[in-house]
Amino acid sequence: MVVYYQIAGKKVGSHVLSIATLSTIFVGAWAATGSSKPKTAAGPPIAASSSEEGDFIQNFLKEADGGDKKAASGH
Repeated sequence: MVVYYQIAGKKVGSHVLSIATLSTIFVGAWAATGSSKPKTAAGPPIAASSSEEGDFIQNFLKEADGGDKKAASGH
């Protein structure tokens, strides 16, 4: 059984109102949480006195991050 409501001078069925309400909620939630660009952590800038020192720091940080991933996976 469908109940009809008078909205803006037109008869609108209860099923149409429920579909419109659910669609609005889901589209709103998707739009609020969706992001096309992944967020990356760049970190603070490295203030090195030479390019060798900067390369050493970058390699150390990569190894440290890789070591955490290996320890977390249990391998």
